[in-house]
Amino acid sequence: MQAGRLGLHRTGLDAHAKLHHNQVHAVNLVTGMSKPLGPQVTPVRVRNASSRYIPSGRYIPSAASTSAPASVQQINSVHAPGANYNAVANAGAAKAALPSWKILVAGILAGSYIAFGALLSVSLGGTIPGIAASNPGIQKLIMGIVFPLGLMIVTLCGAELFNGNTAVVTTALLEGKTTLSQVLKSFFFTLLGNWIGSVLVAVAVASSGIMSSNSIPLVIAAAKTSLGFQTVFIRAVLCNWLVCLAVWMASASSSLPGKVIACWMPIFAFVTIGLENSVANMFILPLSVHLGSQMSYAYLWTSNLIPSTLGNAFAGILCVAFPYALLYGSLGQKVQNMLQGKK
Repeated sequence: MQAGRLGLHRTGLDAHAKLHHNQVHAVNLVTGMSKPLGPQVTPVRVRNASSRYIPSGRYIPSAASTSAPASVQQINSVHAPGANYNAVANAGAAKAALPSWKILVAGILAGSYIAFGALLSVSLGGTIPGIAASNPGIQKLIMGIVFPLGLMIVTLCGAELFNGNTAVVTTALLEGKTTLSQVLKSFFFTLLGNWIGSVLVAVAVASSGIMSSNSIPLVIAAAKTSLGFQTVFIRAVLCNWLVCLAVWMASASSSLPGKVIACWMPIFAFVTIGLENSVANMFILPLSVHLGSQMSYAYLWTSNLIPSTLGNAFAGILCVAFPYALLYGSLGQKVQNMLQGKK
């Protein structure tokens, strides 16, 4: 009795499979397709409870037909930390290999882009004096939300920013992909370009009159230049630690939303906290001079820009590049070999 039921079941399944095959063949004939429509299928036999092999009634597409079209394949949009480290090192090597004049031009662009973000930030922050007086935290929040515009443009359009390069180019050096002289060349011309671009935008903004009734650049400049060398240096270390992590995370993402989010959160954090970014200060401080403050450019450098630049470089090199070289780079392998007594 059971054998009869199994026979009927197998006959029905085989008939169903044959019908499916005939239907597909008919469609192929009508459409004139040279290749069969739909995935090629192979019958699969499975063992039932009585240890007899019977047709399963299921048809499994071949391996070639199961791969999804390129448009629907799932793509991992975030690189693993180790892979991202290698990508950063390669990017740093490419940056260091650029000719000096290209680094300078790209540095001017980056300084201008950071200035645009800072300009948007102080423009909004300076128009809410009532909120600033009653709840300064809200003012900081608003300024921090829009400030990341500059780094987003730098990351997506391409430019040479000193802050991020302290980590990226140093990583290439630690992996032996560039030389110390190339790194110093990159740092110098990037910083020079950032200064030129920032000052050009500051002069243009002051000349345009759009900040004539906004006193916040003067207030910010007075506060930043009165902090003292040590305070500025420490705040700059904390600031560029966040900035370099933003650049690092943006490198890890291969999607536009991922890069935007990666840039936004750390920059929002450092602005809201009140840390010191040398390139942003290269715009804010000269802007205050051209808006009527009595400070000289030399005073801006000695009171803020020198310690903030040194602090930013310290963070990029020692807080980001070196730790990740220990974790994922050849430096870490050398340390491991040394600890194990290997040459």
